[in-house]
Amino acid sequence: MLRLTEVKLPLDHPESGLQAAILAKLGIPAEELLGFTVFRRACDARKSSSIFLIYSLDVQVANEAAVLERFAGNPQVSLAPDTTYHFVAQAAVTETRRPIVIGTGPCGLFAGLLLAQMGFRPILLERGKAVRERTKDTWGLWRQGRLDPNSNVQFGEGGAGTFSDGKLYSQIKDPRHLARKVLTEFVTAGAPEEILYVSKPHIGTFRLVKMVENMRATMQALGAEFRFQSKVEKILVETDASGQRQVKGVQLDNGETLHGEQVILAVGHSARDTFQMLFDQGVFMKAKPFSIGVRIEHPQTLIDKARFGRFAGHPLLGAADYKLVHHADNGRTAYSFCMCPGGQVVAATSEPGRVVTNGMSQYSRAERNANSALVVDVSPERDFPGHPLAGIEFQRYWEAKAFAAGGGSYAAPAQLLGDFLAGRPSTAFGSVLPSYQPGVHLTDLSLCLPEFVVDTLRQALPAFGRKIRGFDMADAILTGVETRTSSPVRIERKPDDLQSINTRGLYPAGEGAGYAGGILSAAIDGIEVAEAVALNMTTGMTTGMTQPRTR
Repeated sequence: MLRLTEVKLPLDHPESGLQAAILAKLGIPAEELLGFTVFRRACDARKSSSIFLIYSLDVQVANEAAVLERFAGNPQVSLAPDTTYHFVAQAAVTETRRPIVIGTGPCGLFAGLLLAQMGFRPILLERGKAVRERTKDTWGLWRQGRLDPNSNVQFGEGGAGTFSDGKLYSQIKDPRHLARKVLTEFVTAGAPEEILYVSKPHIGTFRLVKMVENMRATMQALGAEFRFQSKVEKILVETDASGQRQVKGVQLDNGETLHGEQVILAVGHSARDTFQMLFDQGVFMKAKPFSIGVRIEHPQTLIDKARFGRFAGHPLLGAADYKLVHHADNGRTAYSFCMCPGGQVVAATSEPGRVVTNGMSQYSRAERNANSALVVDVSPERDFPGHPLAGIEFQRYWEAKAFAAGGGSYAAPAQLLGDFLAGRPSTAFGSVLPSYQPGVHLTDLSLCLPEFVVDTLRQALPAFGRKIRGFDMADAILTGVETRTSSPVRIERKPDDLQSINTRGLYPAGEGAGYAGGILSAAIDGIEVAEAVALNMTTGMTTGMTQPRTR
């Protein structure tokens, strides 16, 4: 099989266009083309007046060796790589030890799935509820202002990614094609097959709920055990005479003890009480950078027209997204984050007395507004020095300020963009109506954001308006605050075996531990950590991922 890349065709090319492009690119007659499939389809919309589709294709030809020789040195024609996943280990039939996975977000689910597929019968612990019950609790906050601290947007089966746009793309390096394993498992669980080839696949919340249930059923059939509403209160650790620390199990909030020397920690970026527990027990961690800001909403039609011009509304393009960055003169960077086309802004707090925003879309991306986080970087060195958990307190401080600015309920503080730039409170909506539930309170967002964030965003917004026409429209809505862009801590692990640097048997994983950002990278990290556990349990061998993953 050959892999052809950078095959460029007009947006409205005929069905026969792909075959014609392959024949032209390879310079072969039609009878030598035995078949082809689309591996990847992307969109080049840099010029809205002339939009193209860019394909990567897997092609079968009659004389592969001759074609490869003729195109030697051409990076656009090569052998197709093997993207099939190969398991690294298999549990012995007599294996009685059971690894423990804490958390059932994307990282925990894929760690559990891989361990189950390798025969290790993992136990998955989740402080929240099963995904369908959790959905009811989440709607309880959105519709009635009623928060369940253990069952909400952040906590429960499926993790924070369940109530999001369901984005399945990442910029991480993936030499082993683990993303293909993730996408294939999602399709098996009920995702549309197009996620295997579109360049920016997404699923949406409604579909994710059923997929998570299907993945759970698959794992249970392979011997995995799920325990919901089972919060881990303590990691059981023994220290030997040489000072080496070894995990021996976990203690749950109901007093039950589960024994095991392999514990995967996939708790997500909002498990603040768990971070405190781990810190108190001496697990090494440090503060890490994240970002803070607001959600911005525009009419989706404005973004579509700005990005796609006369092609706006084309079925192959869907709702337009964007990615923006501005480096301000105060040394800070403002950027768009987690952009949700045709979606809504949602309440994402997990603690009483605080307001947190996030974004969500359904698969159709058909809601009237586009929304994105507009955030500014913060770091331990500049903004919360002195303690590994100081970033959590920084987040809490501004979330509490947002709660107060929103009127002392779970309504969110909001402001029109024009008023934000002018430094005056908003008193009435314009053409853009906010989508946040359980409602917004118009005010002055400078009451609940650091001064440097306000200054940076005031510089960035006009600059973004020069990049996307209308982006800085006066009645766009800003809703605060966005604080959970990534984990405020990194739980350090060794690059060779992925275990905690000072606690053997503890495997920090995913976004909460500071090693991923987003559904896809968290799932991939879950796979690699599961492999490390499986190798350790079967051979004592190690594996390694040397760098934390970014979104």
